[in-house]
Amino acid sequence: MSTLLSCNNGKEKESYKTTGSIEKADPALDAIIDENTKPEIIAEGFDWSEGPLWLEGQNALIFSDVTQNIIYKWTAEKGKEVYLTPSGYTSNIPRGGEMGSNGLTMNKEGKLVICQHGNRQMAWMDADLASPKPNFKTIADNYQGKKLNSPNDAVYRSNGDLFFTDPPYGLLKNVDDSSKEIPFQGVYKVSKAGEIKLLTDSLTRPNGIAFMPGEKTLIVANSDPDKKNWYAFDLDANDSLINPRIFHSAQSSPATEKGLPDGMKINKNGIVFATGPGGVWILDKEGKLLGKIKVTEATSNCAFSPDQKTLYVTNDMYILRVKLK
Repeated sequence: MSTLLSCNNGKEKESYKTTGSIEKADPALDAIIDENTKPEIIAEGFDWSEGPLWLEGQNALIFSDVTQNIIYKWTAEKGKEVYLTPSGYTSNIPRGGEMGSNGLTMNKEGKLVICQHGNRQMAWMDADLASPKPNFKTIADNYQGKKLNSPNDAVYRSNGDLFFTDPPYGLLKNVDDSSKEIPFQGVYKVSKAGEIKLLTDSLTRPNGIAFMPGEKTLIVANSDPDKKNWYAFDLDANDSLINPRIFHSAQSSPATEKGLPDGMKINKNGIVFATGPGGVWILDKEGKLLGKIKVTEATSNCAFSPDQKTLYVTNDMYILRVKLK
């Protein structure tokens, strides 16, 4: 498997290697993706790729390699390049594990916002997107004076409030790490004023997070092998989570399929593209399975192009590009 074969005048000339297949579960999938579509491998050679984000102004995809502590950039013209390092752990004390950045998003001011595992905080990069530098400003790093575990994924609401998940994956010994200060794995909201609010502590491994259109329902993935579910919560007038329910369950998926419910993106029509066992699960706004983008390696997250006609998928050591309708 290889990346781009050649370029011509800054444009892609030849095709990429492909992998995987499309599995249809419902006729409604035909309006979303062609059954004959093959995911393209546009970059490779990563330890564990995560948090893809399309930068429209740069015409580039950026994404984390969590264990390398690097954010990479991919463009059609140059392929993969290092974009930012260190990305999630800035201490001089050597350590291993998942120390780098994970989920990436943008705030209303156009700043890159980073889930930093090693630094155990939500932070924004105090530098221009075109000239990235490891200068980070803290958004949230504790709850009631206790250090966060390792923020994993995040989404902004249109009013500027930040919602994020905080599982233990960035801690060296995970949930048993001696440095773990919070006894649960939370889902939080940070207001524009910087106030942090615990939304729920009921999920065992909260991971991917996204809003349904209208921003009245929050979907959260749970990456626990014993509770492989996507959960839906409605928000009341005070932003308390109400009406918790299983949006869709992957509990019956074969143990041979790599991956767990992880990062996701939801398009303007409420179609959910959720990374999970065996690839990317495509669900309608009611949680019905329409089909899957099947791949052999574990998928961790995905991102849309601005027109939502291309899906980029972080797929362990690969970055995939999938054409949508």
